[in-house]
Amino acid sequence: MSNAGLQVGDLSQFQKHLNQVQSTVEETSIWNSNPVFKYLNTIYLTIDEKRRSLDLVNPGTIENINKEVTRDVFPSLYQFTGLKAEINKTFSMAPVFQTSHSFSSGSEHLPKYAFSCAYINDKLFAQSNVDNSLSVNGRINYSWTPTSVSKLTLQMSGRADQPNMYQLEHDYQGLDNSLNLKVLNPTLSDNNVFLGVGVASILQSVTKNLALGVESVYSKSDPSQPADSGMSYYTKYTGGDKSWVMTGQLQSSGAMSATLFRKLSPNVELGLESALKMSIQPVNHPVTGEPIGHLPVLEGLTTLGCKYEYRSSSFRGTLGTDGKVNVFAERKILPTLGVLFSGEIDQFKGESNVGFGIQFETAGSHEIMMAQQGLDPNGNPLQ
Repeated sequence: MSNAGLQVGDLSQFQKHLNQVQSTVEETSIWNSNPVFKYLNTIYLTIDEKRRSLDLVNPGTIENINKEVTRDVFPSLYQFTGLKAEINKTFSMAPVFQTSHSFSSGSEHLPKYAFSCAYINDKLFAQSNVDNSLSVNGRINYSWTPTSVSKLTLQMSGRADQPNMYQLEHDYQGLDNSLNLKVLNPTLSDNNVFLGVGVASILQSVTKNLALGVESVYSKSDPSQPADSGMSYYTKYTGGDKSWVMTGQLQSSGAMSATLFRKLSPNVELGLESALKMSIQPVNHPVTGEPIGHLPVLEGLTTLGCKYEYRSSSFRGTLGTDGKVNVFAERKILPTLGVLFSGEIDQFKGESNVGFGIQFETAGSHEIMMAQQGLDPNGNPLQ
């Protein structure tokens, strides 16, 4: 057999031959050879080039559309009642492996004891929690790529009156949009009918500052009953310097809400949330007590919050039109020791709740202990 066309050991000739083969394959692919697909491919490339020229940014996810207000400024996620103590220990930093012991007393919502652990590396985030009632919560996030993440959430209750729950979810972060798909407790009936809850949402940037989104929900729990579905709409506007953010939501139930976030300085942030909820209230006869009709009811709530954050302390507080005042304060006494204070006053009902807690941070090695104190292994301040 003659090898004159391709000399053995001649890598340059081999690379040239390979490029010719690849070029031939590309020219004869279905996207170029089929007139319909070629036309659609041209339209797609034109639209994609136009989108890239607009220099749009990723708007974030619908789940976190108002996180600057509800999660960062407002203290609702941090509040507790009674006494609480947490002991956190970090065993390694690359990957991160951390355990936590939590004790509480006098709280209606927190368990008396809970143990949690977390493992984090470049692709995997795994966290689990078990309390004294043997309720187990777990969450696993796996990053297939930096823009594509699959998530699994599990909740197994140790009580018979609380059902178990599991959720499958996938996030995709595009250059100028975000897509989220999730299913909650998905099962198939005997007739192969989907049972559970399915949610699909997308948030798309239309300008550098404005993003619009939509979310669709499908729910079916009984094979013999029709399914429930609904559409919700979202909007988000971010200031040019990103120091303020406005959001709006219209839920499928008719509820509406709007938030405003404003960063006044590197240490001070403000948040405002207004919500309207429309419902139908039955009207009964004043004498017989029989239902005689329905009355539309419009309920509204506006909450103003602020956040002060400094090097070793932070303060969050809110004041609502429902008469509730909420505060949460955290103070680092030492790099490894912090104290927590939580309080709530309902001025209309004359009720109040107070919580006090402490946090300990321990290290599994000398290097981690020095890093928690802001020092390198030699005792020098970290830059």
